[in-house]
Amino acid sequence: MDPWQEARERMLLRHVAGRGLDDARLLAAMRAVPRERFVPVRFQSSAYEDAPLPIAHGQTISQPYIVALMLDAARIGEGDAVLDIGAGSGYAAAVAHEMGARVHAIERIPELAQAARERLRELGYGDIELRTGDGTAGWPEAAPFDAIVAAAGGPAVPRTLLKQLRIGGRLVIPVGDARDRQRLLRVTRLGEDDYREEELGEVRFVPLIGREGWDDAQGGGDASSTDAAAGPPIDDDAVVALIRRAAEMLPEVDSQAFADLFERFALARVVLLGECSHGTSEFYRARDAITRHLVREHGYRIVAIEADWPDAAALDRRVRGRPAPPDAAPPFQRFPQWMWRNREMERFVDWLAAHNAALPQVQRTGLYGLDLYSLHRSIRAVVDYLESVDPDAAALARSRYGCLSPWAHDPAGYGLAVASEGLARCEEPVLQMLQLLLEKQSEYSARDGDDFLDARHNARLIGNAESYYRAMYRGGAEAWNVRDRHMFQTLESLLEAHGEHARAVVWAHNSHIGDARHTDMGRVRGELNLGQLCRQKWGEHAVLIGFGTHAGTVAAADDWDEPMRIMQVRPSLPDSVEHLFHRAGVCDCMVELHAAASNGLHAALAAPRPERFIGVIYRPHSERQSHYASAALSRQFDAYLWYGSTRAVDALPPHGHEAGMPDTYPFGE
Repeated sequence: MDPWQEARERMLLRHVAGRGLDDARLLAAMRAVPRERFVPVRFQSSAYEDAPLPIAHGQTISQPYIVALMLDAARIGEGDAVLDIGAGSGYAAAVAHEMGARVHAIERIPELAQAARERLRELGYGDIELRTGDGTAGWPEAAPFDAIVAAAGGPAVPRTLLKQLRIGGRLVIPVGDARDRQRLLRVTRLGEDDYREEELGEVRFVPLIGREGWDDAQGGGDASSTDAAAGPPIDDDAVVALIRRAAEMLPEVDSQAFADLFERFALARVVLLGECSHGTSEFYRARDAITRHLVREHGYRIVAIEADWPDAAALDRRVRGRPAPPDAAPPFQRFPQWMWRNREMERFVDWLAAHNAALPQVQRTGLYGLDLYSLHRSIRAVVDYLESVDPDAAALARSRYGCLSPWAHDPAGYGLAVASEGLARCEEPVLQMLQLLLEKQSEYSARDGDDFLDARHNARLIGNAESYYRAMYRGGAEAWNVRDRHMFQTLESLLEAHGEHARAVVWAHNSHIGDARHTDMGRVRGELNLGQLCRQKWGEHAVLIGFGTHAGTVAAADDWDEPMRIMQVRPSLPDSVEHLFHRAGVCDCMVELHAAASNGLHAALAAPRPERFIGVIYRPHSERQSHYASAALSRQFDAYLWYGSTRAVDALPPHGHEAGMPDTYPFGE
C-alpha cells in the first residue's frame, strides 16, 4: 500500500474538493501524481499540506490548492495541447499529463529544468517535453495551445503568449505591478485580436523573468518586498567581523545604562519587541527594562502583548487600578499558561501598577491583548457588558452569538462543520453585533469609555475569530493572515482611541514582529504579519527589534496542551544567523541593522539565512525542520538583541497554588 495515500486523500478532501474544486478528472489526476517526489526530501513530510514549499534556487512548488485552481481554470480537456510555464519541479506538468493533455513545459533555470526532466522520466512522464528558456517567449513551434498555465507573475500579460493560443484557448497567469503580489487572470482568445479577461483572485508567485516579464535585476514595484537586491553573498568570516565591529555590549538589565541604550528609538510611534522563544527569561527581562524606560521617560501609554484581549484586560484593571467585574474568572487558564504567568512578567506588572498609582487616571499606561483565541470569554464579556448598559441589546447578543455556542469550548470544530457539513456561517450575526456596538458608541461610551472600549474590542475579536477558525480548517496562509491582521487592527484601534500623539510598545514573537516579506513566511508561504503591517502603515516610525540566542534552556512543551517542562536548547546550526553571532563571541549585545547605522552589517545580513523560531512547542529532535526558516535578518528587523546563553522563564504555579495568596494572584483582583 502506498504510505502517502492517506495524506494525498486528505489533501484532496480538505484543500481541493473541500474548497469547491470537484472536477473528477482533476481530482483523479492529483490522486495519481506522487507530490512527495517533487519536493526536497527534508520537506516531504509537508508535501500534502496546503502551502508552497521551497525547491531550489529561490523557487517554490505552489500549494496544492493553487495548482488545482489554475489547472481547473485552464479547463484542460482530453488531448489538449498545454504549455506549462515556470515548470519548477514538474509537478503541475505531471498533473496536466494525467488529465490527458499533451504537455510542453518551460523552465528558466537550467538546474531545475534538468532535475525536473529526470524526475518526470523516472515517474513515467517521459513524453512531457521540457526545455530551458524564456517562458514569456512561449514555444512557437509547438503552438497553438489549447491552454497555457504560467506559475510565475509578470507585470502584464505577455502578448507573445496570447498569440500562441488557439481560438478558444485559455491563458491562466498571475499579473501585478509588484513582483511579489498579483491577480490571477484567465484570458480566453475569442478571435484573432479579441480576448476576454477574467479575474480569479489575489495570489503571490515568484516573478516571471523574461523579455515580456520582469528584468532579472529589476525592482518592479515594491522593491522592499523582495530580497533579490541583496547582492552577492558575503564571506561568513567577513560577516562575523562586521558583527564584532557593530556590536554594542548590553549593560546589566536593571541599570540606567541599559535603558539609555534604547533612547535612540524613543521617538517611534510603535516599538515592537520580539523574542525567538516564548519561554526565555532574558527576553522578558529586556523587554521589561526597555518598556519601563519608554513609559517613564517618554510617555508611552500602550503596552500591547501577544495575549488574548480578556486575559490582558485583567492585567489592565490591575495596573490601572480599576475594579474587576463581578465573578471574573482568573486569566491565563488556557495553554500555554507559563507564557504570561511567570515571575518575569509579574515583576513588570507590579512595577507598572506602582508607576501608574502616582498618576491621574488619564495619564496611566494600559496593558492590552492583541490575540484572538478567546472566543468563549469574549462572547461572555460582550453579553455581560450589554446587560449592564442595554438589556435588550444583551438579549439580541445572546441570540446572535448562539450560532457559535456549540463550539464555545472547541472553536476549531466550527471550521470543520462549516466546510464539511454545509453549516450556515456565523459571520453575518457576529458582524451585526459589532455594527450595533459601533452605532451606539456615543450612547454607551458616555457611561464608561474604558468599559465600552473593552466590549468593542471583544466584539471585533469574535468576528475575526469566526473568520480565523473557518480559515484554519481550509489551511494555507489565510488563517495566519486573519490573526495578524487582527493584531494590527487592535493596535491601530488602541492608538486611535488614545489620540493622535499616542505611542505603543508591543511584546510578541519574532515571527509576528519581524517583517514577514523578508522571511519564508512571506516569500514562500504567502503570509503577512504585524511587523510588516506596522512598517507599511508608519514607515520609519515603527521600530522592529528582534531577539536571538545560541543555547541554554527554555520553558516549552512537547506538543499542544502538553505539560510545560524545562528543555535544553540545542546549539544553533552552523549555517544559521545565530551561529554567526555565536562565532563573533560577543555574548550579550545589540546591533543596529538599518543601513544608515549598521556600518556595513545591513548589507552583510541582507541575504536569506536559516533563523531559529521556537514557540510554545519545542522539538529538538527535528529542530531544522521544525524551528528554522530562511530570513534576511537586516531586512526583517531594525535592531537585534543577542544573548549567547539564556535560561527558561520562572513559571508561576497554577492558579490557587501560591501559598498564602488569593486564587487570582497576581493577574486579577
